[in-house]
Amino acid sequence: MHWADFRARKLSERETPQVIVSGITPSGEFHIGHLREILTAEMIHRACLDAGLDSRYVFIVDSMDPLRRVYDFLSDEYEQYIGVPLAYIPAPNQDGTPSNGDTSYAEFFLGPFLEALTEIGVFPEIVMNHETYENGEFAEKIDLAIRKRKEIREVIMNVSGRDLPEDWFPYSPRGMDGSMDGVTVTSYEHPYVFWDDKNGVSGKSDIRRADGKMPWRLDWAARWIIHGVTCEPAGKDHGAAGGSYDTGIPICELLGGSPPDKIVYEWIQLKGMGPMSSSSGITIGPMEALSLVPPEILRYVIARSKIGRHIEFNTGGALFEIADEYERLLTKLDSGEITKRMETRRETREGALKMSQVTRGSDPMESFAGVSFRHLAMLAQIKSSDEEVWKSLRKSNHITGNPGESIVNRLSKMRNWVESEHFPEDARINIQTEISEEVRRKITDGQASFLRLLSDNLGNCEWLENSITDVIRSSINTSEITGKEAFSGIYLALLGSDYGPRASSLIAEMEREDVLAVLSIV
Repeated sequence: MHWADFRARKLSERETPQVIVSGITPSGEFHIGHLREILTAEMIHRACLDAGLDSRYVFIVDSMDPLRRVYDFLSDEYEQYIGVPLAYIPAPNQDGTPSNGDTSYAEFFLGPFLEALTEIGVFPEIVMNHETYENGEFAEKIDLAIRKRKEIREVIMNVSGRDLPEDWFPYSPRGMDGSMDGVTVTSYEHPYVFWDDKNGVSGKSDIRRADGKMPWRLDWAARWIIHGVTCEPAGKDHGAAGGSYDTGIPICELLGGSPPDKIVYEWIQLKGMGPMSSSSGITIGPMEALSLVPPEILRYVIARSKIGRHIEFNTGGALFEIADEYERLLTKLDSGEITKRMETRRETREGALKMSQVTRGSDPMESFAGVSFRHLAMLAQIKSSDEEVWKSLRKSNHITGNPGESIVNRLSKMRNWVESEHFPEDARINIQTEISEEVRRKITDGQASFLRLLSDNLGNCEWLENSITDVIRSSINTSEITGKEAFSGIYLALLGSDYGPRASSLIAEMEREDVLAVLSIV
């Protein structure tokens, strides 16, 4: 059983409408690490719908969260906005200065991310948290939290191990300048919280408006109740012992609600660089990733991994392996090669493929491009135009007639990948028209004899991959070198490297005269 289906089964025990939630703070550019939370929640939502459950998927934008510091991409002018909710801060200009437009800081960073969600088939109900405050939906819970602040304070200290001052208050009002920094609560008289700000100004905040907000641990617990949340996966920072989840559950109960089951997911890491972080610069944006990777493959990266297992996202050679795995699963499922003894594994893989589709309920075979990532990567490098690629694929019987939408999109992304810094260097192809002196010195006498023999044998063979494969094999059998040495010699002569794509595939895509000319002069 796929992990999303398992979670849906557990949720069905609640016998209530399911509200699956994920959230994000729009403090800067998003990275694909954020997609794990969104896709984890969305896949559980899909599984609930597949199980016949009444389910909604809600995406809560933490637009009421304050600007915590002046990030590297912002000018010093943003110093004045520290502590101000992101919904009430102007968006940055290209040079990092505050804009004069109508777009807020939160909207500015949220827009491209929502565009990426659409491309990967995620269509949540969007809730801007500052609007929930503006509408007064937090008011009742704020009032209750203030009245129960001693009990809540004890929960936070006992569970988290944090020490809170005696005058701790479960609400952070905004001062005269709109900032929550340096504001001291002096008293409470429903519905007003009275305060002194850092500039010595006294005032009051109405809990029925966005004049302030609850601290994160209380805000999270309160909105579980407000939105009727039954499931909200959280990262391991929030899910660690004593973290936000462990304090949120009893706080939610104190506020009169029923908390969701605790679900904790591991982070996505960039290979060799650790967890992704916008602040550390270890990141790749979702739109950048989607310009390189088909959306079903990106969804598959999440779907194939159990929630509690970290994902190492590699925009280099590992993408070939992931894509090949995806294609193999498609063909196996289609041909029925998986035996009865592998039933559990089969169901899990079927579930991963199902959850990988951009459109819920679509046939996974519709995403089958009919050509491997590796082969397409080769063609994208040695064929200058798309029409040349289609001609080649028709010749090799990968496609018939006009190319389908899947392969067209895949080629477009492949060309982007090849041209990007993320494409693995060991997969780059530079066909040699001449053999350099450096390469000549690497080619052994045995390899040179083999290459001349191969040139002779290729002269009259049918210029198709299978025929070329047979010629290479027979040439190796009649030579005095090993197969490894033979293929190394081919790659050195044609590419100036010790390795390359499948030799017969490469040669079949080149002009016969060009191949023979290079091989014969070794």
